[in-house]
Amino acid sequence: MAVDVPQGRDLDIARLNRRWGAVNLPKAGRVRFRWTKDLPGVTRGGPAGRITGARLVKDAFGWQIVFRTERQVPAPAARPGPAVGIDRGITVALALSDGTMREHGPWLRDGEKQRLRRLEKTSARQRRTRAPGRPMSRRLARTYDRIARLRATAKRRAVDWQHQTTTELARTYGVIVVEDLQITTMVRSATGTIDNPGRNVRQKAGLNRAITGEAWGRTVTLLAYKTRDRGGLVVKVPAPGTSQTCHQCGHRHPAARNGIRYACVNPACGWTGHADTNAAINIRNAAGTAVSGRGDLGAARSAKRQPPRAA
Repeated sequence: MAVDVPQGRDLDIARLNRRWGAVNLPKAGRVRFRWTKDLPGVTRGGPAGRITGARLVKDAFGWQIVFRTERQVPAPAARPGPAVGIDRGITVALALSDGTMREHGPWLRDGEKQRLRRLEKTSARQRRTRAPGRPMSRRLARTYDRIARLRATAKRRAVDWQHQTTTELARTYGVIVVEDLQITTMVRSATGTIDNPGRNVRQKAGLNRAITGEAWGRTVTLLAYKTRDRGGLVVKVPAPGTSQTCHQCGHRHPAARNGIRYACVNPACGWTGHADTNAAINIRNAAGTAVSGRGDLGAARSAKRQPPRAA
């Protein structure tokens, strides 16, 4: 649920103390909200600008208010900086071409996972006891609310990690190269049809959940605007072959990768190392075949899509 307040002139925002503020909302009157950030035109000594509206959003934790602001922001100076390739994965969240990695732990603690599992079993039992056509019971509604809060907690932790990590990457690197992944196609179900049933359906469903939990698309979205605001550039390159190609000699073979280990099968090369680091280096080297680029460096904007080089 969301409610939009298009006009900012009637909000009459005031700060009550260090933690709380107050705002006028249509048909709700004067409402208090938790003050978490300075607002332009309201906070004394804060950023210059004005508030043009607000939006109320309801989630599992209650109602949240987001203010739309208008500020004069100077155009960032172009910052070529060092270039880096990033390989997004499941075992390793983000592998960089310089050999470093950005990893995270599980979004829910062990006790929270057990609680979520118990609540899911409880909701299944409560659904079975409900007669067809009968409205949802209060107990089932409370169970759904508790499940939603745990899942919302996991999402908040994931978004917090993504914000911190992408901010650090945008400050460090001037050009960030990522794969142009078709995530919607990657998480397509393998169930198939009655005439042509799928194979390894349960394994594919688990892989789809893992990919969805990493939210690769959101990571690139955050990187794009944060890097652009700092004068950098995010470039997308074709994805095929980056994990099977040796970055040293260019030889490509599916058997070269085994889990997180990469061992080039070319007798003249024989390079071995972390498979995700090898893929990240290939992604960085493929910046010349960019699919798209967002930022201030015009060279990658006009780059046309080209097929990846196969050795």
